[in-house]
Amino acid sequence: MKAAALTAIERLEIIEQPTPEIQQADDVLLRVRMVGICGSDMHYYQTGTIGTEGVEYPFVCGHECAATVVAVGSDVTEVKVSDKVVVEPAVSCGKCDQCLAGRENTCRNLKFLGCPGQLPGCLSEYIVMPERCCYKVEQEFSFEGAVLCETLSIALYAAENAGIDNSKSCAVLGCGPIGLSCILTSKALGADNIYATEIIPERVNVAETTGITWIGNPQKEDVIKSVIDCQPNGVDIVFECAGKQETIDQAVEILKPGGKLMLIGIPRIDRISFVIERIRRKEISIINVRRQNNCTARCIELVASGKIQPDFMVTHYFSLEQTQQAFDLVSNYADGVVKAVIKF
Repeated sequence: MKAAALTAIERLEIIEQPTPEIQQADDVLLRVRMVGICGSDMHYYQTGTIGTEGVEYPFVCGHECAATVVAVGSDVTEVKVSDKVVVEPAVSCGKCDQCLAGRENTCRNLKFLGCPGQLPGCLSEYIVMPERCCYKVEQEFSFEGAVLCETLSIALYAAENAGIDNSKSCAVLGCGPIGLSCILTSKALGADNIYATEIIPERVNVAETTGITWIGNPQKEDVIKSVIDCQPNGVDIVFECAGKQETIDQAVEILKPGGKLMLIGIPRIDRISFVIERIRRKEISIINVRRQNNCTARCIELVASGKIQPDFMVTHYFSLEQTQQAFDLVSNYADGVVKAVIKF
């Protein structure tokens, strides 16, 4: 089978690999139909690392995946050949203290698609995953929606942890795919007022179509003042989706006392900082969001019901052979890209 592999910094090549085979009774052989390019893929593409996780070349990345079932192991009962599925990229052990405590996202033995030293990524024609990672969707469920469920489930996990409801106001700092997903899930859960910031003009325009209360560009205006003018007491929740020191600082200033700062963006630096007087006097809760935890099924329900309509986020399509071109586009934020996908 063909796969797109990183072979050096900012270099991708199409390689031939053996087609994976079913090894365990609960395995499912999947034909990959669409893969989304994620910000974490960009870390590996541009630097070869995320934190202490380093790539050994050649390396197949990718973890946002929609697929169809080709074959199933003898114990598989929930999906069958030809089913369309959303792929949950995290394979937890189900046995460690974290799994037993209901924290599968911090499983001690977690294996994740397209993560160095764990599992090969899904930028290949076929993959094998355990049945519990394959969520069947109806045939009319779009592949775009299926791919976006991975990002949306992270946003849903963050929104639920933050306690979003119809009495809460929130801000989303950074309106790439994860930020837009936070907007969509917060709206679906009933957030009262949603404010947003973004520096890329095309993404500002896209975010405006979601029906948010206000959006501003911090390179063109004082976004702290603008939000406080609209929400004098500050907002209840901030979803920080840019992974930047400046957006973290902005979040602290626009939060009301007792507010929650949800850190979702992955910084490129090893350390970030806070003005301790500000977060102490405001008694701000800082919550890191580690991927998602058992939210995929609920996310699929929200998309299937129409409460979340995410397909607009997919702005660019590429073939497997065009993966280098796709990664370059995303890396440079070119041509108004929001979400680029590889379509098989």
